[in-house]
Amino acid sequence: MFGIVRPCRHRLGETLTAQWTAHLCGLCLALRGDHGQLARIVTNYDGLLISVLTEAQADPGGSTGRRTAGPCPLRGMRTASVAHGEGARLAAAVSLVLASAKVRDHVADGDGLLARRPVALAARRVAAGWDRAGARTGSDVGFDTAVLVDAVDRQTGIESLAGPGTPVLTVTEPTETATAAAFAHTAVLAGRPRNAAPLAEAGRLFGRLAHLLDAVEDREADAASGAWNPLTATGTSLDEARRLADDAVHGIRLALREAEFTDGGLAHRLLVHELPNSVRRAFGTPSCAHGSHPYAPPGAPGAPGGPTPPEPPRRDRRGLLAGCAVWLGLACTCQLCCGTYEDPWTRERKEGCLHNCDCDCCDCCECCNCCNCGGEDGCCSGCDCGCDC
Repeated sequence: MFGIVRPCRHRLGETLTAQWTAHLCGLCLALRGDHGQLARIVTNYDGLLISVLTEAQADPGGSTGRRTAGPCPLRGMRTASVAHGEGARLAAAVSLVLASAKVRDHVADGDGLLARRPVALAARRVAAGWDRAGARTGSDVGFDTAVLVDAVDRQTGIESLAGPGTPVLTVTEPTETATAAAFAHTAVLAGRPRNAAPLAEAGRLFGRLAHLLDAVEDREADAASGAWNPLTATGTSLDEARRLADDAVHGIRLALREAEFTDGGLAHRLLVHELPNSVRRAFGTPSCAHGSHPYAPPGAPGAPGGPTPPEPPRRDRRGLLAGCAVWLGLACTCQLCCGTYEDPWTRERKEGCLHNCDCDCCDCCECCNCCNCGGEDGCCSGCDCGCDC
């Protein structure tokens, strides 16, 4: 589950969390349905943005929609309404091609086990298969993944020529081009061609942001291992990287204002409210736990010094064998470590031991930083994202 947009369910709220989960499950099932079980490992948080944007623009009853999926260990063996259709399949195609690029990049760098020739050869075969699979699915929804493959191929050459003094945006350009094409095609799928230009701009800036934040997060590890890093190679300071990242976040916000959405609540929340959190996380801004709500009056449940909020009613417990079966599924899919899941026996909501919620409690509703600036400059001016501040 890689990606820079990792929203906290406490900030999303119940409705948007359900929508977000529907797109995540939809992407996972689209990968399985078209390409088999192995392909599900490329499910990622950023890829589902393609599905979110497609649905946000689509007319009700169109080619995008929801279906009921069967029980899954990641959902505590419950059925769920999941996104399906062309948006989910486009997200799957993009995820496959970009995951293939990531694998080849790790092979080229000789990371970990990939430094061993037999493992590297096997990884290259898997990556090549993902390229072909992504191209097939992309063709089915009218998207030519050649633009993604070309961007990946150019990336290697650009990195080999980059050095001190090279603008870091020269290095991020292939990623920008690839994500711009993917974002723009959501407008085609949704039948809103006029949205293609602003969404291409939003995608271009999102690609820039993703590349920069990845470089910032990997900077120390790359320095320790001697791996290539765009910031180190070009001599770009963290201050300059932060300036470019903040500019990209602002540009995405402006670009989204130019697009027309049928229901853009989740897209707005992820791309306007969550991206600043991604920037703060990458640059090491401290965040706190979300046990106390910043707007609760002193002494109230959940406020500092107040009583502990009452526990929700317990659900029906599973039997020993049924719980063991669910636990095995959770363990095999890593959900016990890095996800949100239901206890196999008690059905209580729990967080994986490595779960990084990134919930900045000083701003549980991030809109308070942007809605109150007034006038047309407020990022939530004229939007309907559920902000009540």
